[in-house]
Amino acid sequence: MNVIDILARLIAFPSVVGTPNGAIADWIGDYCREAGAEVTVHPGPEGDRCNLFATIGPPEGRGYILSGHMDVVPAGEREWSSDPFVLRAAGDRLYGRGATDMKGFLACALAALPKLAAMNLRQPIHLAFSYDEEAGSRGVPHLIAALPTLCNAPLGAIIGEPSRMQAVRGHKGKAAVRLEVIGRSGHSSRPDLGLNAIHAMANLITEVAEYGRSLTSGPFHHDFAPPYSSLQVGVISGGQSVNIIPDRCTADIEVRAVPGISPSSLLEPVKARLMALRDQGFEVGWHELSAYPGLALPEDSGLAALLTGLTGQEPLAAVSYGTEAGLYQQAGIDSIICGPGDIARAHRPDEYIEIGELAACQTMIEKLGASLAEG
Repeated sequence: MNVIDILARLIAFPSVVGTPNGAIADWIGDYCREAGAEVTVHPGPEGDRCNLFATIGPPEGRGYILSGHMDVVPAGEREWSSDPFVLRAAGDRLYGRGATDMKGFLACALAALPKLAAMNLRQPIHLAFSYDEEAGSRGVPHLIAALPTLCNAPLGAIIGEPSRMQAVRGHKGKAAVRLEVIGRSGHSSRPDLGLNAIHAMANLITEVAEYGRSLTSGPFHHDFAPPYSSLQVGVISGGQSVNIIPDRCTADIEVRAVPGISPSSLLEPVKARLMALRDQGFEVGWHELSAYPGLALPEDSGLAALLTGLTGQEPLAAVSYGTEAGLYQQAGIDSIICGPGDIARAHRPDEYIEIGELAACQTMIEKLGASLAEG
C-alpha cells in the first residue's frame, strides 16, 4: 500500500478523542506485523482505548521512536465540503479529519515500514502511537511508563505533529482545570435566601482574568509568540432557568507556560481565590483536566543535528502549540517535533495535507532508517 492508500484507511476510522479506538489500533497492528514488526498493544486504564508500540530492527539495540497519536478532534462543523471521514483528493491536497493532525504522519511511518524492514537495520526504529492526545495527552503517559519493558533506552523521539517538515526544539507547557462553585438554590424573587453560584463565579473570573493579564509582564522567553505565559477562561456553565437562583457554576481554565515555569504553579493563585469563596458560604471544587510539560531541546543536541541532516533545515527554536514531546523529554528521552502539514490547518473544516508533504516525510523516515542500516 502506498502512503495515500494508507492515509485513506486511517481517515476512515472515526477515532475521535475520548472514544474507543480498538478498530484503528487493530488495523495498524495487523499492518505492522505483516511488514515484519514486533507489535505490542498496551491497553489504557479506560478499558476501551489502547496505545500501540511496534519495533522494526534488532530489539536489543538502542534506536529512535517515531511518535504520533491515533485520535482526532470531532468533525461536526457544517462547513465541511465532503464527508470528513472519507479521504478526498483535489489537486495536490488530500482532505479529511486528521489528514494533518496527525494521521498524515502515521501514514508516512507505516508506508516506510516495508522499506525499513528490508534495510538490515543495526539499530531499531519504534512506532509509538497513542490515544487521547487531543484531551491533554492522556494516553501517552501510560505508554512512556511501559517503555522499559518494550525497548532499551531510546536515543531520541521524533514527534510527528505538523511542522511543515521543519524540526522544532521547544514548546510551552500547559495545565487545564475546572473550577466548581456550589451555592444554594431558591426562587429568584428572594435572592437574600440563596447563594448565587454564577455571581460568585463571575467575580472570581474577573479576578482570574486580571491575574492572567499580569502574566504579560513576564518572565519572557522570546522564542515564543507570545513571549510570556498566558491564561484563558475557555468554558463557563451554570444555571437552569432565569427565575431560579443558580446553585452551581463551573469554569474551565488553561494556562500555557514558557520554559522554566511550571504550568501548575501558575494555577496556584487561581486555586487560592477559589478556596476563599468558602468563607462566603460556598462549596468549591478543583478538578484537574490535563497537564503536560514544555519541551526545551538544546540547540547543540545530537537529535537536533540528526534532524538537520534528515530535513536539510535548521530546527526552529519553538512553537506555541503543545505536543507529547515534553512528556518524552520529562522521561529522559531527547525529543523533537517534525511532521508533515501545517498546524494552521488542524482542528478546522476541510483539514488537508499535501501529497508533497507526505512524500517529504516518508523520505525523512527512510533516510533515518538508512542512517541506522548496515553497509
